[in-house]
Amino acid sequence: MADASTQFFEGLGSRGHEAHLEGANGTLRIELTNGKKTERWLVSVDDGDVAVSHRNDTADSTLRTRRDLFDGIARGEVNAMAAVLRGALAVEGDWELIVLFQRLFPGPPVANGATAR
Repeated sequence: MADASTQFFEGLGSRGHEAHLEGANGTLRIELTNGKKTERWLVSVDDGDVAVSHRNDTADSTLRTRRDLFDGIARGEVNAMAAVLRGALAVEGDWELIVLFQRLFPGPPVANGATAR
């Protein structure tokens, strides 16, 4: 079974179009570190049309964090902006694109059988 980060990016790439990103254009590189190893994902957005690859290319925005932290973000257990404020998620480049990208992360899991609102 793939980890939460891989599932997030593969799911994002398979959807093709994201209504939350309509009007947005740019590229976002996400660098996930695990010890000395770095995994890179490149997300390209063209008016809501999304493509995902492992290309190590220049981007309008870059996010850098530990893989385990991003797994938590991809599961909805960690808030990405809170991680930025704590210094656990480094951000460079176009903040507008990063803020829009955050909309794609799942919300927090519902606990104890409560219904989401």
